[in-house]
Order: sequence, then structure tokens, then C-alpha cells
Amino acid sequence: GKCNADELCEILEKITPEVVFLEALEDTYSKYQQYTFSNFGVFHEKLEISALQKYSSVSQFEYVPVLEKGLADSFEKKVILVCQNIHFKKMLDHFNSLACIKGFDFLNSEESIKLYEEMNKFGDSILMDNELIQTFNNDIDKYENSMISNIYSFCMNTKFKNAVFMCGVAHRQSVIHKIRTYKSKKDLDISWKIYGH
Repeated sequence: GKCNADELCEILEKITPEVVFLEALEDTYSKYQQYTFSNFGVFHEKLEISALQKYSSVSQFEYVPVLEKGLADSFEKKVILVCQNIHFKKMLDHFNSLACIKGFDFLNSEESIKLYEEMNKFGDSILMDNELIQTFNNDIDKYENSMISNIYSFCMNTKFKNAVFMCGVAHRQSVIHKIRTYKSKKDLDISWKIYGH
């Protein structure tokens, strides 16, 4: 639907970032994949990287993957358990259909935050496993803090005027809160603008 590489590339073209921070590991876009794209035009299977490849034809930028490691095992455990619930599957299908129909306007909206929070709360109620929920929350917290810390580390050593941080919708509300908190702790003049607000 509307959540495709062309639509995302259009957003990037409007923002014209010199740096793109992406929720990705270093090896998500390998040297070989970069080579096959630059020499043979082979687009990456990951939507965000495919959009960056398209964007590279109109603008130069620095690509910065901000993950040190992937999601913890607790993520997969939680997903497997909650996705067995029929009502949760219906909530997820509804969320995905809105993303398909409305695209990034939906994913970057208050509506998506609200629906995702409802799914997350319902998922926790299905689990009834406080230990797994606590482990999951701690793991996600570390995961997000690491991304933000890596962005700030890059900013301390590199000068640029305009950048974009692309992360999954599941992290949107939490990351918005964390960058506000993190900003007050660091002596860096970074002005964050939340896309869709």
C-alpha cells in the first residue's frame, strides 16, 4: 500500500537530510549490497534502505546505522505468545490495514501511537507473565537508549545542519519522550522536530 519506498523517499526529499540515522545494524546494508546497488541497481529488500537508495539518486547524505545489536530474545518470546490470540491478531490486522491505506501519515500520527499503546497493553494482559513483561520492557529500554546515545555520540563528532532518525513505529512514543529527557542531560544544541506533529 502507501507504506512503500517511493513514499518514504518523497518524505526524505522534502526534509533533505545530510545524515540519515536508521534503526539498523551495521551489516543490515552490507558492503556487497551497496556494491550491487551502485553497480547493478539492485534495490534492498528492507523498505527503509530501498528508500535511501532511491534518495541517493537525488541527494548525497551520510548513512548511519544506530544499532549495536538486535532485539533481545524477550521480544520474540512476547510476539509469539501474543500473536496466538485471535483478538490481538485482529487489532494488528486493523493497524496494518490503516498503514497500508494511509501510509506514513498514519504511522507518524497520534492515532498510530494510541492504537499501538492499546495493542501493547492488551498484549501484556494476554501474557499474565510479569517476569517476561519486565524483561521485555527493560530490553526495549536498553535498545532505545543505545540508539539515542549513538546518535548523540555521532553529533558530538560531526557537523551537519539537517538529519533524520528513522525508527519503527513501536518505538515512536518512547523515543519522543526519551530524546526530550536525553537532550536536557547533554550539552549539545540539537533541535528535534517530530515528523507528523
